[in-house]
Amino acid sequence: MKALYRISCILFSLVASASSFAAHGANHEAAKDSLSEAESRRMAQLVKRETQQAWNAYRKFAWGHDALKPLSKTAHDWYGTSLLMTPVDALDTLLLMGLKKEAKEAQELIATRLNFDQDIRIQNFEITIRLLGGLISAYQMTDDARLLHLAEDLGQRLLPVFESPTGLPYTHVNLKTGKATGTLSNPAETGTLILEFGMLSKLTGKPIYFEKAKRALVATYERRSAIGLVGATINVETGAWTQSDSHIGGGIDSYYEYLNKCWRLFGDTDCKTMWESSIKSVNQYLGDEVRGEFWYGHADMNTGKRTANQYGALDAFMPALLVLGGDLERAQRLQESGAKMWRLNGIEPEAIDYQTMQISAAAYPLRPEIIESAYYLFRATGDSRYRKMGQEFFRDFMRHCKAKQGYAALKDVRSKTQEDAMESFVFAETFKYYYLLFAPQSTLDFDKVTFNTEAHPFRVTH
Repeated sequence: MKALYRISCILFSLVASASSFAAHGANHEAAKDSLSEAESRRMAQLVKRETQQAWNAYRKFAWGHDALKPLSKTAHDWYGTSLLMTPVDALDTLLLMGLKKEAKEAQELIATRLNFDQDIRIQNFEITIRLLGGLISAYQMTDDARLLHLAEDLGQRLLPVFESPTGLPYTHVNLKTGKATGTLSNPAETGTLILEFGMLSKLTGKPIYFEKAKRALVATYERRSAIGLVGATINVETGAWTQSDSHIGGGIDSYYEYLNKCWRLFGDTDCKTMWESSIKSVNQYLGDEVRGEFWYGHADMNTGKRTANQYGALDAFMPALLVLGGDLERAQRLQESGAKMWRLNGIEPEAIDYQTMQISAAAYPLRPEIIESAYYLFRATGDSRYRKMGQEFFRDFMRHCKAKQGYAALKDVRSKTQEDAMESFVFAETFKYYYLLFAPQSTLDFDKVTFNTEAHPFRVTH
């Protein structure tokens, strides 16, 4: 009987030890997949240091110009003359990071040197999200009236783009003459204006900006197909679609983003209705299940028939948007798909075929979208594995993109060959989202701001 008792004790001890070992293993795995607060603070400081160094490279080799070319250590201007793209895009990031000296010099450069009275034909969409958005957010953070004056001057010069028969904006305008051109556009360019123009209306008390941008957004939505999708290319004078490919990637992406964020920022119920209707169609016809993974692909806007199994770096904004829309399950699954895409080559390509997991566009222009989504998911769930994911991405980003001066885009993620380009959005978005992911949540009150598609934060107004 005693022998039987001893055997029982031994068995109990073995089971307990096994359970303890399993629990320890599970805890160890959980620890590997998460990031402590101390580690997060160190990562935030690392991101801040790298941002400062990249800014100093711009300061040294491209001061007063639109952007730095980091390999040749020369300057680049979009239109042959500077619109201070990098300083305007970077200013709110420098302020958020507490880089006071750098922020002050950027602010003074903008306030004293930025001039929109130039005979140049500019792209309305890019200038709106980068410059108009950057000036508005910087004004809200500094109360520097000079920045609001510049924003209003720019807004006035952009208004002629809306004078088409349909209200859909032309793609380009001459800043001096007001001549608008460019009839073939896309939903992103026609529908990604309402946050910036709407904020300009709020800050100046002039409704025209919001009214013009909302008319364009509604005109885009009203031209959706019978199954609720939009196409890739539209004629702004006739309102006819010239390309029926539908997707969530570049050329369409931020149209969906602004439907949701217009409701979030302004409390506009029309935008809420358009968003809720649109996301149903997107999920029904563009959502795709492959190998138990969730992706968004391409489909014909009229039939819903799958046309391509393509997903890429620009599509990776979608988990963040799904978080705003309250769809955490899809957001988390899609982020895992994006992480898989990143890990194929240790940094994400511009596009892949998710059915074969083969690269279809191999460049990496320093895009921020997958980091943006990690930040939104961390804010929504509190799960530090998204910080761990961000740590992995940032280490890869440093390893492959850091140049002797600044950061360089990659021509090909397979060879890691660098390209002589550092677009301003690396400051506006990429560094900012990395920093916000790791920094204390008190750094920015997420619930009181809405980021435009260039990551410029606007204060909620309703």
